[in-house]
Amino acid sequence: MSTGTPAAAELRPLAERMRPRALEEMVGQRRLLAEGSALRRALAAGRLHSMILWGPPGCGKTTLALLLARHAQAHFEAISAVLAGLPQVREVLARAQARFDAGERTLLFVDEVHRFNKAQQDAFLPHIERGTIVFVGATTENPSFELNSALLSRCRVHVLEAVAAEDIRAALERALADEERGLGGLGLAVEADGLAQIALAADGDVRRALTLLEIAADIAVGEGGRIDSDTLQQVLADRTRRFDKGGDAFYDQISALHKCVRSSNPDAALYWLARMLDGGADPAYLARRLARMAVEDIGLADPRALQMAIDAWDAYDRLGSPEGELALAQLTLYLASTAKSNAAYTAWKAARADVEAHGSQPVPLHLRNAPTGLMQALGHGRGYQYDHDVEGGIALEQTGFPDAIGERVYYAPVGRGMEAKLKEKLDALRAARAQARAARK
Repeated sequence: MSTGTPAAAELRPLAERMRPRALEEMVGQRRLLAEGSALRRALAAGRLHSMILWGPPGCGKTTLALLLARHAQAHFEAISAVLAGLPQVREVLARAQARFDAGERTLLFVDEVHRFNKAQQDAFLPHIERGTIVFVGATTENPSFELNSALLSRCRVHVLEAVAAEDIRAALERALADEERGLGGLGLAVEADGLAQIALAADGDVRRALTLLEIAADIAVGEGGRIDSDTLQQVLADRTRRFDKGGDAFYDQISALHKCVRSSNPDAALYWLARMLDGGADPAYLARRLARMAVEDIGLADPRALQMAIDAWDAYDRLGSPEGELALAQLTLYLASTAKSNAAYTAWKAARADVEAHGSQPVPLHLRNAPTGLMQALGHGRGYQYDHDVEGGIALEQTGFPDAIGERVYYAPVGRGMEAKLKEKLDALRAARAQARAARK
């Protein structure tokens, strides 16, 4: 691709000027680009395949697509699903067809491919099948949820990872030293650990790191060419960590919080709560999910947990941020530290499964209401034993399920927390019921 005139090249952002020109210049993605990896073997054999590049912003998806086109000596076409519609897609595909007829290859890069609807995604299918294009789609969202199965079946999914801070620092050092494309001609000096601070603030995004460095350089040029702590404070003061409030990373983090609570790891659970609040997650959503954990994973092992969840939720509503966040933090610590049981959750699922499997079974006669003489004559309530009048306060022979289902056991308390006492009582009671029913037969 042409970079235009020298003046035009200088106007491009540093991140664009420093875009790698060979696979060896890419930072991060060691697993994907390692010698002997599936992608490198395919390139070496000249078998470039259609693919989906899935990874967070700034991890190198666009750069990798450009390098693949260059390596395969294919014409590079790029469209963005945010800006392009079906007419633009058809125009690009028509140009690719013309090149194909002339014996030339086209690599079509579709950025944010998950934003295309089904009809737009389907437009690529015949061209991928015929080999008219090598399709490379980039997405920050889980392809399993966001892309058509027909498109997925024709592409290989490659997962790219957020770039580690040490790799980002290497990219920053290269930009500082490069006199042709980078900042090497400005005579900049960076304070010790300055690049490390920028790399950490970039949060896995190489493009963001280079942008921060460029801003710092612009400030430093007018102040003696030194990027010091004061310069970095100006540049990094409003930094935020990467967080997608509705995307795949969001659900990964709430999953991590839930699983660390379930695993009785209060420190890790607190970390994920802090991560989500720091990234802008709705505290009301987190309060609701913590209440869910109280009933799903703790249940009757500690009945206080649910009330604490409601109280923390209410406290946040009254206090707001940041004071109310402490209530959510305390709740998280308690939920992760207390006894766990999913016995009530499991029992509820089993009961619902029986309801779905057996339909609307009639209520046994002895359990039916009998407010009128007609109902009594029809047998409603006949044979019912009033438990308070029975020795011990429980009518052991009396059944509670519809006749077609028979007695069931859904609830199996665990021997932890307060549920241990319920287990002891119910084990004895169920044994007594079974003995009484057997004697009656």
